[in-house]
Amino acid sequence: MGEMRAGIVPVTPFQQNCTILFDEETKRGVVVDPGGDVETLTKVIAENGLTIEAIWLTHGHLDHAGGAMELKEALGVDIIGPHEADAPLLSRIADQARTYGIDGLANCTPDRYLTEGEKVSFGDHVFEVLHCPGHAPGHVVFYNRAAKFAHVGDVLFSGSIGRTDLPGGDHDKLIRSIKEKLLPLGDDIGFICGHGPGGRFGEERRNNPFLV
Repeated sequence: MGEMRAGIVPVTPFQQNCTILFDEETKRGVVVDPGGDVETLTKVIAENGLTIEAIWLTHGHLDHAGGAMELKEALGVDIIGPHEADAPLLSRIADQARTYGIDGLANCTPDRYLTEGEKVSFGDHVFEVLHCPGHAPGHVVFYNRAAKFAHVGDVLFSGSIGRTDLPGGDHDKLIRSIKEKLLPLGDDIGFICGHGPGGRFGEERRNNPFLV
């Protein structure tokens, strides 16, 4: 096995960071949060010679999960995650999309929900599942201990945190998720988030105005 690589494809009008994690040697990997623009995603996958083993979802908001069912059909793979607490969000994606004037997004039924402490993987790249509610009730984070890397979805951003004014949001729970589950992993943990640039936990611990 080779090193793990990550490619980001911004999707939907929300410019959500759909992330393709893959092994540079085997070219096998997963797609995290395919919110939409599935034709673009399948083109990127094909052009890079990648074999996708699964779709992983961090949470159930439309910009993260709205293209999951279409991509599942295109690739013939399972949808894994998020935590089942986000099932109500996943069942309302199409209605949410219509309120935003976005076409082509569909409700999502995962093949398997995830819980705290489970592990998911592709090849030798193993990720621990952390249930981190606050932005969404069933939000999960994927943490690769060996690579000192986490995909945090919309829990934490560079210089900010996830919104908590959406249905199921809870500011206090979000702060606890960050301070009790993410930051203790270490200052040197690098992260990709759902929107905008990523960073390192240490920088957020020291300078994020929502955390200091």
